[in-house]
Amino acid sequence: MTDRPAQRTPNRQLAALIAEAGFSNAGLARRVDQLGLEHGLDLRYDKTSVTRWLRGQQPRGTTPALIAEVFTRRLGRRLTAQDLGLDACAPVYAGLEFAATPEEAVDIVSGLWRKDSGSHAELRKIAFTPAGLVVPSRDWLIGKPDDKVAREPAPRVPAQVRPVAARAEGRPAVPLPPRTRGNAERAPGHKVTGGDIAALRSVGELFRTLDDRFGGGHARQALVRYLEHECEPMLRGTYDEQTGRRLFGAAADLTRLAGWTSYDIAAHGLAQRYFVQALRLAQAAGDRPYGSYVLVTMSRQAVYLGHGREAVQLARVAQQGVGTGAPPVVQALLHASEARAHGVLGEVRACTAALVRAERALEAARPGDDVPYWAKFFDEAQLADEFGHCHRDLQQFRAAAQHAERSLQLRAPSFARSRLFCRVVLATARLGLGELDQACALAAEAAGQAAEMRSARAIEYVKDFERRLEPYRDAAPVRGYREKVAALG
Repeated sequence: MTDRPAQRTPNRQLAALIAEAGFSNAGLARRVDQLGLEHGLDLRYDKTSVTRWLRGQQPRGTTPALIAEVFTRRLGRRLTAQDLGLDACAPVYAGLEFAATPEEAVDIVSGLWRKDSGSHAELRKIAFTPAGLVVPSRDWLIGKPDDKVAREPAPRVPAQVRPVAARAEGRPAVPLPPRTRGNAERAPGHKVTGGDIAALRSVGELFRTLDDRFGGGHARQALVRYLEHECEPMLRGTYDEQTGRRLFGAAADLTRLAGWTSYDIAAHGLAQRYFVQALRLAQAAGDRPYGSYVLVTMSRQAVYLGHGREAVQLARVAQQGVGTGAPPVVQALLHASEARAHGVLGEVRACTAALVRAERALEAARPGDDVPYWAKFFDEAQLADEFGHCHRDLQQFRAAAQHAERSLQLRAPSFARSRLFCRVVLATARLGLGELDQACALAAEAAGQAAEMRSARAIEYVKDFERRLEPYRDAAPVRGYREKVAALG
């Protein structure tokens, strides 16, 4: 690795922290290399590298953030690159921290929003790291609730001691009009109202609808900019305790959605960071059930990426976090997520047991139950979809086909991407049953829908089916399928 030319003065901050941590130069270099591996980086630092840092050279790229994280883990307190006397950088680790306070959580997540809404394309290329799931889920499960999230207005400065505006060419200064509610930009210390929070919730519903119908890539960037320009000023405004909890809850929901849309375009490392921060914001909101939903979302991403063991653990932490007091629909959602994780691992008995628990929980639901808005999508159609995916992963194709067909019959057309996924599951099941004509017809329909969406997951579902077609590549139905897909462009 090539470093910048040396500074004129030794880095005494770094030297003091090395002494406090009890690291040798070689030991610090080894830990930086190991942390780099967690993030898909092949680093080759050694004791000589650390000596150069101590003499004042600045490591390049993401290394300062990695060094800071090594010390954070060792010393048990959050340290930044600046605390170590190192230049700030685009941190590969930033966003995986589970903040100690609500204020720190706002700093971390707003930094993500700003970087993501700009031209920081490298942020969307950061790798997903299974190791980054452990600490946030643990801290959420056993962490102490936040005592206070309210932000009080800054003390008013008496008029007689306020600085007088400078006068130009002897003329009196023209007073500026006060900031009003109608201004496009919020003034510092803006008081957050119930209307502000209602607006955040409405925006969430709008972007959720767009995501379901057109894919995560359709309006993801607009959502991130909204978070930066509207949500962050609210979080840095003033609010009482009750309003603050509601505000953090709305921010958690929008941040999870930003992660979900990032996941849908295959920006998996970025999505992971959004999910971790949504989990922390949910804790600040005091909304334990929503935190469990974020963990379920993280579990689904882990399933998609093939990290079944981590997905099981996340689903179980979610269950432990809410206990048995959650509404039956929420319980069904949590058990179904665990089933999906067991399914991808090929664990038939554990998967079946979790599906049974999910089915019984949903059967226990009643029309008058108080179901959170985020769990209302989990109905008979969704449960049938979960069964179909699990049976497909377990290669139980007849059962997979039955459940996938039922889900497609029950699912509303507005859930276009979910219906596409289910149609590919059905095509895969038909293929497994030897029904090649039906399989190709279903997959061709799904491929046409995927071409109309901005969803990497939709494309990947279709590609997965095509990989399964390879043994039949010379068959007439397969040739016909490929011609139809080629015509889509």
